[in-house]
Amino acid sequence: MGCLLKLPQMQQGVLRKRYKRFLADIETGSGEIFTAHCPNTGAMTGCAEPGSPVWYSRSDNPKRKYPHTLEFVQTAAGYVSVNTGRANALVAEALVNGTIVELAGNTAIKPEAKIPEGDGRFDFRVELATKVAFVEVKSTTLLVGEGLGAFPDAVSSRALKHVHALVRRVQAGDRAVLIFCAQHCGIEVVRAAHEIDVKYATALGNAAAQGVEVLAYGCTTDLSEMRIDRKLPFLPVAD
Repeated sequence: MGCLLKLPQMQQGVLRKRYKRFLADIETGSGEIFTAHCPNTGAMTGCAEPGSPVWYSRSDNPKRKYPHTLEFVQTAAGYVSVNTGRANALVAEALVNGTIVELAGNTAIKPEAKIPEGDGRFDFRVELATKVAFVEVKSTTLLVGEGLGAFPDAVSSRALKHVHALVRRVQAGDRAVLIFCAQHCGIEVVRAAHEIDVKYATALGNAAAQGVEVLAYGCTTDLSEMRIDRKLPFLPVAD
């Protein structure tokens, strides 16, 4: 069954364009066009096509310059949650409820855990019976083939930094876990996007060989709730 994450109340529109990374123009059913915040730093390849049906939420915070937030894009292969921050919330729920079986039975979950020997933070520090596990989550929305997802959708020095930090945790005697959270509901298999970021793909392969646990989990949604509901295969070598 997985675990449920309640979604904000949303309205439907049509995407006119996404630009400057954090902005998207949306047209309502009445023909009004407004600019919304786009909570995604990636390229959003395949899920930012003009004319796509989208769903957006509205904040009551008067200090926000753009009160609306782009939340979901509908593609031919399924809904895509483009809010990258939602991946952490989904994984947090899955950790609490034991959906991520590799980390089930944990006794404590700390979000935003400081990387012990350097700058930055991991998404979670999970205490288990025998070891501590440091967990990094990556929202995956790039669909490169039928059911085949890949990460990243743009060169990411930050993602590469996290891979190296996870390797150091293994060397220190901890568990290190990288979770690809497929927020594109049409993704059924995940691999590294070697054609986009070869350094990351190579580092990820080396990290897995040194003991970093690489996992992938898929999501489903009815646009009122979203959940991690299945484990996905991760392909360690790109085809």
